[in-house]
Amino acid sequence: MNQPRPAPLHTSALTSLPLLARGKVRDNYAVGDDRILMVASDRLSAFDVIMGEPIPGKGELLTKMALFWFDRLGHIVPNHLTGEAPESVVTAEEVPQVQGRSMLVRRLRPLPIEAVVRGYLAGSGWKEYQDARSVCGVQLPEGLTNAARLPHSIYTPAAKAAVGEHDENISFERTVEMVGPDLATRIRDISIELYEAAAAIALERGMIIADTKFEFGLDDAGHLVLMDEVLTPDSSRYWPVEGYAQALAAGENPPSYDKQFVRDWLEQAQVGGKPWNKSAPAPRLPREVVEKTAEKYREAYERLVG
Repeated sequence: MNQPRPAPLHTSALTSLPLLARGKVRDNYAVGDDRILMVASDRLSAFDVIMGEPIPGKGELLTKMALFWFDRLGHIVPNHLTGEAPESVVTAEEVPQVQGRSMLVRRLRPLPIEAVVRGYLAGSGWKEYQDARSVCGVQLPEGLTNAARLPHSIYTPAAKAAVGEHDENISFERTVEMVGPDLATRIRDISIELYEAAAAIALERGMIIADTKFEFGLDDAGHLVLMDEVLTPDSSRYWPVEGYAQALAAGENPPSYDKQFVRDWLEQAQVGGKPWNKSAPAPRLPREVVEKTAEKYREAYERLVG
């Protein structure tokens, strides 16, 4: 007999732990002064606006995917997982809000850099390339097309913004000014190594990782640690291998496992008879958009882990 699916969780409401912050997707709670309980909600944000409708199962799938990648990439850089059960730090009544969608992690000093790595030309990178033949200051050869594979992986960092604001693309030189040359170089080199290792694993499973972003922190000893989420469809652009060549030849965006389905719907959504202006509140997502988005997240996870 099939177990009923748990109800979607738009916003967690734990009272046994102090709330540290609510992000676009995750609610973070303090566990003592050395650990954080990260609860992945079913919220979805697009154009930096949080939608009112949760995507059923999304938080659990994001958590499972992140754990899959932390396990596969642990030989490259330490991560923030404690290995302890998230359910062990909340009350029995709060377990349903935590189970399957949470990580109990070490508390780190987060670094103010989004470590973005691109292996393909897509999104804002494609727009910039058309204007300047470069992406975030990295010069690229002539003749590349939308969704083209880059000659080599490129590191295009961003400065983290407050919730609701856009991250700002910055140069590698700016990251040196922010964190010093040694740390800036290590973040860049480790990020490229993580991306290329993950891209090879995903390709074996019929998926292209076009680009992704990593976040890092420092522990008490000053060691660099991979943190937050890693290589989920929220932080990465996943394309199925089938359909890629056809889209590339046509100069179109390949079909995607990320939030593109929602973004495409929002681009044509009307509010009060006018196109939505991409600021809160967001238009109400129709049921079919919610269901199709949930299906995309589920398909990406199942394809990755088999």
